[in-house]
Amino acid sequence: MWVLGLTGSIGMGKSATARMFRALGVPVHDADAAVHALYRGAAVGPVEAEFPGVTRDGAIDRAALGARVLGDAAAMKRLEAIVHPLVRAAETEFLSQARASGARLVVLDIPLLFETGGDGRVDAVAVVSAPKAVQRERVLAREGMTDEKFATILAKQMPDAEKRRRAHFVIDTGRGFAAASHQVEGIVRALSGPGRRKG
Repeated sequence: MWVLGLTGSIGMGKSATARMFRALGVPVHDADAAVHALYRGAAVGPVEAEFPGVTRDGAIDRAALGARVLGDAAAMKRLEAIVHPLVRAAETEFLSQARASGARLVVLDIPLLFETGGDGRVDAVAVVSAPKAVQRERVLAREGMTDEKFATILAKQMPDAEKRRRAHFVIDTGRGFAAASHQVEGIVRALSGPGRRKG
């Protein structure tokens, strides 16, 4: 079974690209969605214990938690020490189920794949990319987004050029999502065709 890591900087179109893989029947594990689920489940107790007062109606209040950890490197490390192992456990369970079902290709959608060393857990990496002007336009169109917030997010992410350099596949969403979809189809054919099974 091929494990493809999917990543890309903010505003590059990664979520839309993940939906393209799903539309072709490829199982996708979304790390962000896993965190959202954990904030309504297994992470609630340990996160509340570490950061009292961030729970509301039995779930983690992301805004309250963000107010406690954003800009505080030590607090962020404590949060990651709780959440990352839980996300990895969910990922491991996903891979086990995919193997059991006979999947030839799966996608791990991980926003900070390179930044967290996640590329060491996959067979190949696909980076979603777009020109800087397109990225900027998409991001600043988001509700509540400012130039300052955008700059802060970019500062935490590996530069797009470096991601593209390290990728096995680059999916360009700057030419529209129809063109990107054709690129995704090509990757799926390359990795899940006859004789390409791995692991």
